[in-house]
Amino acid sequence: MVIQNMFVEDINRKINGVVKVDEDENKVLEQELNEYVITRELKRHFADFFNTYAEAFDEPTADTGVWISGFFGSGKSHFLKMLSYLLENKEVNGIRTVERFRKKFEDDPGTFMQVDRATKGETETILFNIDYEGSINKDKTAVLRVFAKVFYNHLGFFGSNLKVAMLEQYITQQGKMDEFCRLVEEKKGKPWAEVRKAFAFNGKVIKPALAEALDISEEDANNWFNDKSATELSVSQLVDDINAYVSTKSANFRLLFMVDEAGQYVGTDTDMLLNLQSLVEKIGSECRGKVWVVCTGQEAIDEIIKVRADEFSRIQARFKTRLSLSSSSVDEVIQKRILKKTPEAEKTLDAVYEQENSGMRNLFSFTNAMPDIKGFSGPAQFAEDFPFVPYQFLIMQKIFVEIRKHGNAGKHFSGGERSMLSGFQEAAQKVEKQNEFALVPLFRFYDTVHSFLDSSIRNVIDRCSKAVENHDGLEPMDVDVLKLLYLIRYVNEDMPANLDNLVILMADDIRLEKVAMREKLRGSLDRLMGQNYIGRTGDTYNFLTDEEQDIQKEINLTQVDTGAIVGDIAKIIFGMIYDAKKFRYGKCDFPFDQMVDNTMYGIATGGMRLRFLTAASDATEKTEFRLMNSSKGSEAIVVLGDTPYYESLEASMKIRKYVKQRNVSQMPKSAQDIIRGQQEEATKYEAEASKALVEAIENAKFYADGEHLDIKSGNAKAKIDQTMEYLVSHVYSKLDLIGKNADTDAEIMAVLSGADVVFAEADPNRDAEAAVEEYLEMQAMKHLPTSMADVQSKFSSIPYGWKEIDIAYVVARLIVNQKVTIKYAGTTIQPDNAKLPDMLRKKSEVGKISISKRVVVSATKMKAVRDLLRDYFDVMDVPTDEDGLVKFIADEFGNQLQHYNKLNEKYDDAHKYPDQTMVRNAIAATQEVLNQKKDNIALIDYLLKKENDLFDQKDAMGNVETFFKSQVSTFDDAARLEHEMQADLDRITQDAAANDALNKIRLIITVPSFGQKFNYKRIPELNGLMQTVRTAHDQMLDGKRAEILETVRQCMEATHTAANGDPKAIDIVRKSDVFFDGYKAKIASCKSLALLDGMIIPLSQYKDETVSSIEIALVPPAPKPAAKKKDVVTPAPRQKKVKSYSRQILFPAKTLRDDADIDAYVEKIRCQLQNLLDGCDEIKLN
Repeated sequence: MVIQNMFVEDINRKINGVVKVDEDENKVLEQELNEYVITRELKRHFADFFNTYAEAFDEPTADTGVWISGFFGSGKSHFLKMLSYLLENKEVNGIRTVERFRKKFEDDPGTFMQVDRATKGETETILFNIDYEGSINKDKTAVLRVFAKVFYNHLGFFGSNLKVAMLEQYITQQGKMDEFCRLVEEKKGKPWAEVRKAFAFNGKVIKPALAEALDISEEDANNWFNDKSATELSVSQLVDDINAYVSTKSANFRLLFMVDEAGQYVGTDTDMLLNLQSLVEKIGSECRGKVWVVCTGQEAIDEIIKVRADEFSRIQARFKTRLSLSSSSVDEVIQKRILKKTPEAEKTLDAVYEQENSGMRNLFSFTNAMPDIKGFSGPAQFAEDFPFVPYQFLIMQKIFVEIRKHGNAGKHFSGGERSMLSGFQEAAQKVEKQNEFALVPLFRFYDTVHSFLDSSIRNVIDRCSKAVENHDGLEPMDVDVLKLLYLIRYVNEDMPANLDNLVILMADDIRLEKVAMREKLRGSLDRLMGQNYIGRTGDTYNFLTDEEQDIQKEINLTQVDTGAIVGDIAKIIFGMIYDAKKFRYGKCDFPFDQMVDNTMYGIATGGMRLRFLTAASDATEKTEFRLMNSSKGSEAIVVLGDTPYYESLEASMKIRKYVKQRNVSQMPKSAQDIIRGQQEEATKYEAEASKALVEAIENAKFYADGEHLDIKSGNAKAKIDQTMEYLVSHVYSKLDLIGKNADTDAEIMAVLSGADVVFAEADPNRDAEAAVEEYLEMQAMKHLPTSMADVQSKFSSIPYGWKEIDIAYVVARLIVNQKVTIKYAGTTIQPDNAKLPDMLRKKSEVGKISISKRVVVSATKMKAVRDLLRDYFDVMDVPTDEDGLVKFIADEFGNQLQHYNKLNEKYDDAHKYPDQTMVRNAIAATQEVLNQKKDNIALIDYLLKKENDLFDQKDAMGNVETFFKSQVSTFDDAARLEHEMQADLDRITQDAAANDALNKIRLIITVPSFGQKFNYKRIPELNGLMQTVRTAHDQMLDGKRAEILETVRQCMEATHTAANGDPKAIDIVRKSDVFFDGYKAKIASCKSLALLDGMIIPLSQYKDETVSSIEIALVPPAPKPAAKKKDVVTPAPRQKKVKSYSRQILFPAKTLRDDADIDAYVEKIRCQLQNLLDGCDEIKLN
C-alpha cells in the first residue's frame, strides 16, 4: 500500500505549520480553528484556565497573571491564540469560535460550560508577539513601553509614538479629535493617520492645527511640541489609563493582554523582570480581575527567576495560573492532524507489524542513548506513528530547541517559521510514494530547516553536495550522513553519534540489514573524515563547520611526541586502572617496577617488574619467542589489545598542544567557541582512552616468568592481579619458609620476653631461622660486618620476599634461642630491651644495629663465674644460660651500684661521715663491671679477672655498711651535741667530768684526713659520754633558770609596789604581768646558759620603763595659773631620773680562780653599769 494513500487527510494539503498570533486571514484562521486538536493535556489546561477565569466574575482578584510554558514547537502560541479567539468569541466566516469548539469538548461538558459562560460577557483581547512589537534596544522600561504601545493602538491611537498617542488621547477627551484631523488634512493635504507617522517633521502643520482645535496660543502649542518629557510614562500612569478605559465598560467586561514570547523577550534581564513584575502587580491590584495578562515562554516562570528568587517572589504570586505544555501534546497533534490512518491502512500496518515485529525490536536497539529513545511499543503505536518511529518525536523536539539555542538558525526559524508539525509533514511527503515497509530516516528532517540555517552550516552541506555531483571522492549517501550528523550535533548526550546509532537513524526500511548498512555507513564516515567534513571523538562522530574544519586541519597537522603519549598511557594505567604500588600476596605486599614500553613510571624498586607494551612498541618486541624470553625471571608483560586508546590520546594531545601554542584570547569569538568545544572534545578523548585502555587490558596477552599465561575471566584489574600472583609465586620461591606471620610489635615482644615459647621441632619458622643463621655464618666466613638493614634487605628481596615484621620476628626467635648477637654502638642488646623491636625493623634504626652469629662462652668459664657470683652476692640461684647469666650480672651489679650511690648521697657539708673515698672507689669498681656488659664474653672474662679485687672491695665496705646501717644515728646525735655545747663551753669547762667527756666526743667523731683510718669501734662509747655532758649541763641550766626566775619575781614586785593598787595604773600593771609571765615560759624551755644570761638586761629595762609609766600616770595635774597679770614664770627645777636594779641581777654568782677571771668579771659588770646609766641620772642598787 502506498504511504500517500494511508492518511485520512491529504498529506500534501497546505497546513499552517506555525501559528502566528498576529495572522488573521480568515481562510487560515478557519483551518487553525477547525483542525485545532485538543489533546488530553490541553483539556486540562483549558479547564484550569477557565475555572480560574470564571472565579474572578464572582470574587474580584489581584491574581490575574497566567503563564503558559512549553519548549519550542510545543504549541503554546497556538494555544494562546485559541484562548484569545474563545474569549472574544471571534466570528470567522459566519461562525462563532465557541460553536466551533463545542464538538471538541463533547466529552467534557463541564469545561465547555465554563468556556461558554466566559464568552457571555463583553471581552476584548490584545494579542501580540512582544518580540515583534518591542524595541530592538531594550532598557529597563521596555516591557512597559510595549504594553503602552499595544494598548494605545487598541484604543485607536498611534501607540508607536507615545507622545502622539497621549496627544490623541487628550484631544479625544476634549472632544476635538474630528476638528483636529480636519484642520491637519486641510493644511497638509493628507489625512492625520499618515501625517502622524512623520510627526517630528510636520510641526509646521501640527502646531497651528493644535492651537486652533484646542483654542490655545501658538506659543503653548510650540512648547508642547518641543517638550521631550511628554514621552515619559510610568507604570501607574499606564495602569490608570487602562483602568479608566475598563471603567467605561459594563461590569462583566474583561480586557486581556495576550503576550506571546514574553519569556524569550524578558529572559533573565533583572530590569525587565522588575518592569514586568511591577506592571502585572499594579494591573492586578488596581483593576481587580477586569484586566488579565497571559504570557507564553519556553521556560516556566520559576526557571526564569530562580537565580534571583528572593527579588522576584511577587511575580510568582501574580502568575498563579501556570500551564505547562509537554511533548505528549505535540505527538498527539501530529498523529491526529497529519498521520491519522484510514481503517484499511491500519489493517495493512497491523499485518506488517505482526510479520516484522522481532526484526523491528532488534533494529531499534540504541547504544548509550537516553532510556526514552526507543522503537515501537506495539501494533497500535506502529499504526499511529508510521512512517515515523517513536524516538523521532522526542529527538526532533530536542533538535529544534538546540538548533535555535545555539544560534545556528536565522531570524525566521527563531520566530517560528518552522515547527514540528510542518517538519513531520514535509518529511512524510518525501516517502509518500513508497510502501508499507518504508521508514523516514532522520536526515529527511534536515530540509525543513535548511533554508533558515546560517551560511556556515549550509555552505558545508552544499559543498558536500557539489563534491558528490563532481564525483570528487564522495557518494550521494555521504550527503545524507552529513545532514544527519548536523541534526544530532547538539543532542549527542541523548543520542551519541556512534556507528551503531547512526545505522538506526539512517534506517529507511523496517527490513534493514544492519550488518550491510553498518559497512556502507562506515565507508561513508571514512570518506567524510578523509575530506574533513566531520571529526571523531572516540567512537562518536561530529559535524564540522567551515571554521571548525580549518581548525581541525591545523590540529591534525600538529605533531606530538610518541614518548609523551606513552607517558599519558602510563598515567592512566598506573594512576587509574591499576594504581597499586605493591601487590598483596597472602599477608605480604610486594613492590614492583612500573613500565610502559621501555619507559619507567615512578621510582624503580629493583624487584619485580610489570610492563605494558602499547601500539607504539616495536612489533619485534611482541613476537611470542621474544615475549617469553623477556619475561623470564622477575618480569610480567602485558601486550595491550587492539583498541583505539592510542589514537584517542594522540587526538587529545594534539588539541592540547594546538591550544597551548596559540593566543586563544586574541582570536575571534567564533574561533574561541570552537576551540572551547575542541577542549571539551579533548576531555572526551581522554575519557575514551581510559575506557579503551581498560578494554585493551581485558583483551591483552599476558606473560610472566617465561610463560604465556592463559587468563580468560575477569576485568582488567583482575587479569593483572592473576598475572602478578603467578609472577610472585614463581619469583619469591622461598616465601613459604615463613610458616607464621607476625602482625604487631607486641608479638615480637612476646617472643623476646619469653611469653611466646615454642619447642624447636614445633617452631613454624624453623626453616626461616635456619636460612638467617646460614646467611650470618656465610657473612662471618667472609669477615663481612652485617647490619640488621642487610638482613632486612636480603630477606625482603627475591627469592624470599618476607615482610619486614616477619624478618624481625624470626631474628627475635634467634636472639631468644641465643643463636645470634645484636649490638648497638658496640653494646650487646639484651632480649628484655624495650627498644629492641624498633632496632630490628625501624628504618631509622636497622642500619645502626649489627647482627652476628653468637660465639658461645665455654662451660668452664660459665661454671667459674657462676661460683663467683654465688659467693659474692651470697645467693644459690644463678642462671645457667648465657643470656640469663648476663642479665643476672647486670641486674645485681646494677642494684649494687644504685645502693652505693645512695650511700654516697649521704655525704654532704652538713654530715662529715667517714670513708667517703672508699664508697666512691666501690662505685667506680661496680660501674666498671657494668661497662663490660656490651659484650657477654668480655663481661664474663672481666669478672673472672677482677675476682680478688671485687671481694677485697666488698670486705672493705663492711665497716661502712655497718656504720650506715646501725651507727649513723648515734654519730649524728654526738655531732649535734658537740655543736650545741659551743655556746656554753665556758660553763662546761667548770665541770671537769663534763669537759672531759665533751673532749672525747669531739675526738671520736672527727673524720681523719686522707690516709688515716677511722676508728669505728669507739662509736659505741658515744652514748655514755653524751649522757655525762647532758647531765652536767642540765644541772647548770636548773640553777640558772632559778636565778632568772628570781629576777622576774623582783621585777614584778617592783611594778606592783610602784602602782600601789592605784586604779589609774591597773592597765599598765596588767600588761607588765603578761610580759613577765611570757618570759617565765621562755626560761622554762631555754636550753642555753648564755641565752638565759642574756635575758637579765631586757627584763630590767622593761621593769624600769613600766615603773616610769606608772609614776607619770599617778602624778596629779598642776593647778591652772591666775590670770590677773602677767608674771614672769620661773621654770621648776628638773626632777632627777633614777633607776633601781637588784644587785643579784648585776652581780651573778661566779667562781673566780685568778686575776684574769677577776678582771674579766669586773669589766663585764662595768660595761653593764655604763649601759644602764645611759638615759637616766642615777642608778640605785637594791
